[in-house]
Amino acid sequence: MDKDKTLHVIIISAALILGLAALGLLVSRSAITLNRGERTVVVKGLSEKEVPANIVIWPIAFTEASNDLTELYEQINTKTKIIRNFLKKQEIKKTEITVSSPKIEDKYAQSYSNSRNAPYRYVSTSRVTVYSENVKGVIKAMNKLVELGRKGITLTGPNYDARTEFLFTKLNEVKPGMIQEATKNAREVATKFATDSDSKLGKIKKARQGQFSIANRDSSTPNIKKVRVVSTVEYYLTD
Repeated sequence: MDKDKTLHVIIISAALILGLAALGLLVSRSAITLNRGERTVVVKGLSEKEVPANIVIWPIAFTEASNDLTELYEQINTKTKIIRNFLKKQEIKKTEITVSSPKIEDKYAQSYSNSRNAPYRYVSTSRVTVYSENVKGVIKAMNKLVELGRKGITLTGPNYDARTEFLFTKLNEVKPGMIQEATKNAREVATKFATDSDSKLGKIKKARQGQFSIANRDSSTPNIKKVRVVSTVEYYLTD
């Protein structure tokens, strides 16, 4: 009786051990399959495009000086009219022109000792700004600024608050095509990697679109912009 009981226990134990071994093998195989299924490759795709600026902001700054404040304002008004007429001649619309209030400096009110030796007491800086979508027309006018100099207008050079700016504001029009190109380039790189590693390229696991950047093509042509985006894509790899 005891022998039969012992034999029964041995059989059950052996079956249990075999079952656990089989389960372990199944789990092991499942883990290998899962690991193989999770093999991925991460690649980046680049898209660059040159586009013309569609907006220009052109400040025309000039200076005037006088010992009489009333006379100074008359000079400013006269020179401002000359600039307006010049811009009109260049077919720049009236609605595209803005005149800012002049900044007037009183040399005698300054604290340093030789301020009263200045040839003129009052010095003004005035600005007429063009904001236009006619970029080519404005560039053409900019090349004729010498005409204002011939009419007695003292133009000041560009500084931090009076620099010509060229803008590209039509990013949404080029976004879809550039994202498509970046994704295509990423897939080409991933396909090459898969081929070199004796694998096949699977579906996209996840993708991340980088930020678009807009910069001048170079310092000589700020009216031509370079738009750039880099997309990061992760693909599955299969045998």
